[in-house]
Amino acid sequence: MLKVKPKTKKILVPIISILAGFIVGALIMLVWSYNPIEAYSSMFTSALGNMNGIGETIREATPLIFTAIGFAIASNAGFFNIGLPGQAQAGWLTSIWVVLANQNLPKIVLLPLAIIAGVIAGAFVAGIAGWLRAQFGTNEVITTIMLNYIVLYSCQYLMQQVMSQKLRIDTDTTKTIAPNGSLRIEWLSSMFGDSRINAGIFLALIGAFLYWYLMKKTTTGFEIRSVGANPYASRYAGMSTKKNILYSMILSGGFAGFGGVVQGLGTYQNYFTQTTSLDIGWDGLSVALLGGGTAIGILLAAFLFSILKIGGLGMQTIAGIPYEIVSIVIAAIIFFVAIQYVIGLLFKNNKEKVPNSEAETGPATVSKTTTSEGGQG
Repeated sequence: MLKVKPKTKKILVPIISILAGFIVGALIMLVWSYNPIEAYSSMFTSALGNMNGIGETIREATPLIFTAIGFAIASNAGFFNIGLPGQAQAGWLTSIWVVLANQNLPKIVLLPLAIIAGVIAGAFVAGIAGWLRAQFGTNEVITTIMLNYIVLYSCQYLMQQVMSQKLRIDTDTTKTIAPNGSLRIEWLSSMFGDSRINAGIFLALIGAFLYWYLMKKTTTGFEIRSVGANPYASRYAGMSTKKNILYSMILSGGFAGFGGVVQGLGTYQNYFTQTTSLDIGWDGLSVALLGGGTAIGILLAAFLFSILKIGGLGMQTIAGIPYEIVSIVIAAIIFFVAIQYVIGLLFKNNKEKVPNSEAETGPATVSKTTTSEGGQG
């Protein structure tokens, strides 16, 4: 057992989890007679070997940052928000609808309007689960799972039956949005080999900073963390548990909705019927867990998952390895992150010893103070 400082342990555990995931993937490749060195080499070459690959990797990571922050906020409050796919989908459809219905508005008005509408849509969906938890103690895992399906089929109905025909190509796909409602920036895309990278990455970095500031520097963040750590003690301290439950879920859904907005206004430029829940929701959950719920951890984990996703296509086309192998690597990483407590047992916290002089001074001072106070009483 190695002795390390607590901060060092927090860094080593996820790194070991990632390495263990890659090792498991390599062993599976060897069993099926694939070359793991060639596979991983093609993965990183595809994701980072040229400007287009780097741009696509950044683009893939962008919505994951938002959905991961959404999960982390709820997690800090002690909740397991697995409704991220539905919240992101609500944000995606809403933002596209707003742009298509108001394409004559100037970009300085239309783009912020669409973003805000998408964020509100995600926050509204999560707010339903938060309100049910705060008022009736309903398990948020059950309600958010149900809301994922409600949103999935509601979006399908809205697009096919409610959205105007002039906004759609057919019943399954909307028209492409106008440039004045898009997050695409021509010079940025050209810089990265005409990839689909967009301004969403700048918003994601701002979002990560705001998440850090909210949790570490504001009263609201402190109360959310306090409720998550001990709802009974926080209630005794005068904090409103119900209010913080609702706030945390609304913020969580808002960030998840923002992830859907980036998918719509940045990556695809339209909305099309989804047959299942959005991957960015589930992947965002994994990113938050791997990143330890910290802002910098989420950024790094999002780029790692993006490398796996984009590079996995290279493994398939260059090395001839099935894409399912990439899914196995991701699943293995998540598994080792989930059992990080077991991995943490490999390390022993190296706590600094208090000098004897200080240890002796402390009790003596306390005794003296207590005697003095007792005399005054």
